[in-house]
Amino acid sequence: MDAPPRSNPPLTRGDPLAGLLEGPRARGAFMIRACFEPPWSVRIEDRAPLTVMLMVRGEAWIMPDNGERVRLRPGDLAIARGPDPYTCADDPGTAPQALILPGAECSYPDGRALNGSMDLGVRTWGDRLDGSAVMLIGTYLWQGEVSGRLLDALPPLLTLTSEVWDCPLTPFLMEEIVRDEPGQEVVLDRLLDLLVIAALRAWFSRPEAAAPAWYRALADPVVGRVLRLLQDDPAHPWTVASLATKAGVSRAALARRFTELVGEPPMTYLTGWRLALAADALRDTGDTLEAIARQVGYGSAFALSSAFKRVYGVSPQEHRTRAA
Repeated sequence: MDAPPRSNPPLTRGDPLAGLLEGPRARGAFMIRACFEPPWSVRIEDRAPLTVMLMVRGEAWIMPDNGERVRLRPGDLAIARGPDPYTCADDPGTAPQALILPGAECSYPDGRALNGSMDLGVRTWGDRLDGSAVMLIGTYLWQGEVSGRLLDALPPLLTLTSEVWDCPLTPFLMEEIVRDEPGQEVVLDRLLDLLVIAALRAWFSRPEAAAPAWYRALADPVVGRVLRLLQDDPAHPWTVASLATKAGVSRAALARRFTELVGEPPMTYLTGWRLALAADALRDTGDTLEAIARQVGYGSAFALSSAFKRVYGVSPQEHRTRAA
């Protein structure tokens, strides 16, 4: 049975990275242990918002249609942000033998259904159970499972090598992924969330991480203070003048510096932040639209609904229904 929606989630974000990492919340995610013997190649066109691939044994190439290919060795991890397709293979020259489609549907490249011909046991898939290449794969199937703020902060493909991080969850995942016990799907969902959070925390600490502009701007003594004020208390009736007073600068100086570093004016950023929090609350709680409006700084459900539809293209109720 699914857990009931949470009520009144904390909407403050004292730690901006913590705010991002609250995003992953798997619900019946697709998790498998893939076992292959070269030559092998799988084409992924599932349009999933986020997929994590942890190399346990052997090697693999991850090859996006657009972008640089990467090679995974034991202990390395890759995270692919959808919906763009990519190919996993033992070698860049190996032709795909299987195609992964939306909803975790599998077929041959010519469209014929695989009909379970590559099933090797409980959550195990491939061509040989004792294959020299073993990869753990976790896929968030629906957009609502991963915060849009998190997806926007990530490149299409990021990697962490075993030299820069050591995944403490690998032995536990290897053991749990093949269990067939009551409640196991929930256990794996939470393990996937933990894996992604651990990986992203390690990645954001790397100098090469292409963090969003607002994240980099947190280091600025003026703009960083203002960003924290907005993130910590989105319901406050902020104005450029009140923010400038808090930051100890003029309105013009704040507006200019904030726009230069973040890429948009303070009030535009605040609107986006409030609506992102509202979108998450609509997805994750059973709170009324009126309650959510108050939590994120709108005077009424109507005001929130109008702003939400203008930015997201759907009404709050449509967003909640799709996320469900």
